[in-house]
Amino acid sequence: MLKRFLAYYKPHLRIFLLDMGASLLVALIGIVYPIVTRTMLNDLIPNKNYRMIVIFGLTLLALYGVKMLLNYYIQYKGHVMGVGMQADMRRDMFRKLESLPYRFYDDHETGKIMSRMTNDLMDISELAHHGPENLLISGISIIISFCYLASINIWLTLIIFVAVPFLLVIALLLRTKMRDAFTRSRQAVAVINASLESSISGIRVTKAFTNADKEEEKFEEGNKSFVDARTDAYKAMGQFHSGTAFVTDIFNVIILIAGGLFLYAGKIQLGDYSAFVVSVNLFISPVMTLINFMEQYQNGVTGFERFLEIMDEEPEKDAPDAVEIGEVKGSIRLENLSYSYNEEKEVLRNVTMDIPAGKTFALVGPSGGGKTTICHLIPHFYDIEQGTIKIDGQDIHSLTRESIRRNIGIVQQDIYLFNATIRENILYGRLDATEEEVIEAAKRANIHDYIMTLPDGYNTEIGERGVRLSGGQKQRLSIARVFLKDPPILILDEATSALDNTTEILIQQSLDELCKGRTTLVVAHRLSTIKNADEIAVIADGQIVEQGDHETLLSKGGIYADLYKLQFRANTGEQI
Repeated sequence: MLKRFLAYYKPHLRIFLLDMGASLLVALIGIVYPIVTRTMLNDLIPNKNYRMIVIFGLTLLALYGVKMLLNYYIQYKGHVMGVGMQADMRRDMFRKLESLPYRFYDDHETGKIMSRMTNDLMDISELAHHGPENLLISGISIIISFCYLASINIWLTLIIFVAVPFLLVIALLLRTKMRDAFTRSRQAVAVINASLESSISGIRVTKAFTNADKEEEKFEEGNKSFVDARTDAYKAMGQFHSGTAFVTDIFNVIILIAGGLFLYAGKIQLGDYSAFVVSVNLFISPVMTLINFMEQYQNGVTGFERFLEIMDEEPEKDAPDAVEIGEVKGSIRLENLSYSYNEEKEVLRNVTMDIPAGKTFALVGPSGGGKTTICHLIPHFYDIEQGTIKIDGQDIHSLTRESIRRNIGIVQQDIYLFNATIRENILYGRLDATEEEVIEAAKRANIHDYIMTLPDGYNTEIGERGVRLSGGQKQRLSIARVFLKDPPILILDEATSALDNTTEILIQQSLDELCKGRTTLVVAHRLSTIKNADEIAVIADGQIVEQGDHETLLSKGGIYADLYKLQFRANTGEQI
């Protein structure tokens, strides 16, 4: 872990070395004051050498001016370095998140991921800046001050030094407890962030159902867990600081008693004793700095461990010998396909079906039967556990995921639009498309005329998740995006099921245009939309229970016929 942490210093090595150099000079300047004090008390003041007193004073003042500039550099550039490292880690984490499979996002909430990318990385950057700086300044200060104190009186120095192990023992005993407490605290922050993200995203649903009280109750659960976790963390921190502060207070008692006895016995001069009292803080302060640094160290290490948890997640990987799919005609074959999201239930069982190139294949059946899972497996969003999927006769395991997905267009019921302009959302289908191609895609999706009624046209900002658009407008934008991509294979996963009948008819016209000349897999809730499909498969409990065209399935009088009659009666208002 240390090696991986240190690697992030490499791009910022120049600033780091200058920062460490400035820290070294600050530590060296810090020892000048007690040396000047001792010289004045033992020599200059008794000998009334006023000229040297003034020179020493002015020299000390000049050094403190230099120290001020050095501290400014340390605080300014040191923090800039920390922020740079934080940005590098955030960039690496974002790239990692982009490479992770669907399964990772099934198991991790967005709010918790956001907490790792913000709070955790902030603590890491603080450790990256202050850690080496504190260790260098404190370490050098301890060594120099010990040598200086020993030059005044070795025995008194050793007596003080003996107390240091007690301080370290207390710190080590309390360190683990504090680390565990802050880990729990960080986990609680992630939980409350996840709850907050969910509540804010669903605010319109909350208002529609007047369930603000319920959301407050859910939020308070996370809030209380956070308070409890922080309380435990602060309790551990309080024990840590009070215990170490008590030992440092003992230092002063030891100096008072031992120094008094040494002075009484004539083993130390009054000037040296006074200088020793003044200088002992040079030894105690860096020791305390290192002890207090443990809190920051624990936060930073805990944050980096959580950062590495994501960085060590297994990304999507192509087979070592995977190749580009090449020019796609669009035939798809599923053979003995089985899949389960967990060990408790198998979602698909031995599913076999053929979709000829350029044909439309529809999947219908009850919810949870496995239709959407098939839509996710064909683009290789999940790894197949048993069976094969072939595109143009090539096993998708032998193909790169990127080349497969480049040739598949997906329109889903739950449309995701980015908080950007209409143009940028359509361009997501093909980023290098021209303005003319964007407009043509919008026209084919029957959304261009509406866009032109807007004051800013294609430059209109649509808000988070397209909140300023209706459901039909969002759906047509997503269709325009696929038109621009122009893939040979199309997957429509209940693309119109959330729309009213009038809007569905308009959208269906766009979808019919989109399907022309493409291999199309349609998951449909309303059977009227897939009557003209070349082949229809009824999926229930993870298996294909019926298959054929519309007329064939109606004539069988099975599940499909029952579903169709039920929907027909509902649409015509006939009593069932």
